[in-house]
Amino acid sequence: MPSPAASISLRQLLMALGDSLVEVQSAPAGLDVEIRGVALLDPEDPPSSLPGELVLVIGARGRAALPALRAAARDGAAAVMVKLDGPGQGAALSETAAEAGVALLSLRAEGRWEQVNALARAALDDVPPGYPGAGAEEGDLFSLAQTTAVLTNGIVSIEDAANRVLAYSRSTDADEIDDLRRRSILGWQGPEAYLAKLREWGVFQHLHSSDQVIGIDSHPKLGIRGRLAVAIRSGDRQLGTIWVQEGSTPLSEHSEQALLGAARVAAHHLVRRRRELSENVTLTRTLLAGLLEGSTGPQPLATHLGFDATLPAAVLGFSYETAEGVAAPELTRTEVTNLISVHIAARHRSALVTQLDPRIYVLLPQLPGSIDTDTLRGWGEEITDAARRHLGLPLRGSVGCVVSGLGDVPESRRESDRILDAMLGAGLPAAVASLPDIQAEVLVSEILTLLSAHPEIRDPRLTALVAHDSRHQGRMAESLLAYLNAFGDVREAATQLHVHPNTLRYRLRRAEELTGLDLSRPDQRLLAMLQLRLPPTT
Repeated sequence: MPSPAASISLRQLLMALGDSLVEVQSAPAGLDVEIRGVALLDPEDPPSSLPGELVLVIGARGRAALPALRAAARDGAAAVMVKLDGPGQGAALSETAAEAGVALLSLRAEGRWEQVNALARAALDDVPPGYPGAGAEEGDLFSLAQTTAVLTNGIVSIEDAANRVLAYSRSTDADEIDDLRRRSILGWQGPEAYLAKLREWGVFQHLHSSDQVIGIDSHPKLGIRGRLAVAIRSGDRQLGTIWVQEGSTPLSEHSEQALLGAARVAAHHLVRRRRELSENVTLTRTLLAGLLEGSTGPQPLATHLGFDATLPAAVLGFSYETAEGVAAPELTRTEVTNLISVHIAARHRSALVTQLDPRIYVLLPQLPGSIDTDTLRGWGEEITDAARRHLGLPLRGSVGCVVSGLGDVPESRRESDRILDAMLGAGLPAAVASLPDIQAEVLVSEILTLLSAHPEIRDPRLTALVAHDSRHQGRMAESLLAYLNAFGDVREAATQLHVHPNTLRYRLRRAEELTGLDLSRPDQRLLAMLQLRLPPTT
């Protein structure tokens, strides 16, 4: 068991457990609440938990877990985990959890309680005494820089692989700091003449290929003092560099040895930093997907990212499916996602982009109250234009309705999907649309979906006509639909079909003879126009 002082945040616990095992249903106090332990609770036993614990309700599902949830909340539990009976069964539990101020997690149906118990306890056991929680790696790196400065008698900075300063030691004497270090800390590029010298001396090449310390001479004319440098490495990969600048006194005798040790310690920090960043991205994607799908409420994502859930929001959808529903290869999907991310970030700082097969969605939270659909359509058109120019892809885009807050985001996503479904089904060219733009196409698309799902409400005569064409390689159904689409204009329909008008008249007579349809009756014409738009396979 972890020591009594050990704790991790709910956010870190979720990262340790993974979205494949656990979903967040409610987090009224946010994801930074502390988890201090794990308790197993069987509803048949007297309820007992300690403040700050994660309570695993192992003997009840869905609404049957309500008493255990209330009892755990009364005892001060930080979070409660249950199994649900099925989709949409967590509403009552989520409402109770929100009222009680306790986080509610759900274990997926295939998950095992012993697995969660072991993973959660391992996450707590991994916490060293006094571990300050999320963000500690930055403090640890500054502490490491200061310790290295003491051991080397120099002035230390730690950079990542892109030469961005991550941490540096303190210096009480400003005169000790040379221009290169000052510029680096402020985010400026060092003097080009000196950087050219470093390249000329092979310093960067050495750091890229070796884990040994390299010395760099001073350059008084450029105001640059002597330095030692060593690469921070993990296997063959360079993660960053530690630089030690000589101050007003020479570097210590054991500087190189101290620097080697510091590089190895720094490597652990940077590897952990990369892992936690990756886990944080995964958690964000999981919470975003849950919000879009309506399985997770708005509060976990809002607290995770610091969003105001009460401000307007909207969803943009993008698709490059074919009429057969085939999506692009994974590499292309990644390129499109990156393109969308870059363009939308320039327009809205808080935008989030995610893939939910086979489509890509953009969540636009915290929109200004003055935003309108035309503006959002313009943003979407910039993206589809860029996709056509740079990737050669006919991207379709849709603008979901602007909703009053994050809680209504699933409604905006559904509207976005309705529009994309209609654009795909009607074969509309790649473009961006909102619901008012193609209201008729959307409704017709949904009627066709209804006809596809319910053969009993179709006209069997039209079904027989399509089957006759299939057996005899005929075109009577196609010809009838073209005639109806042309409002009964035989010449227009014949032109569309590339046949002589008399040929079309013959096909229409044959269709009426075979089926008994009476094309003089409006109801039969209307039903034929709809049903003949169904894919032939149906």
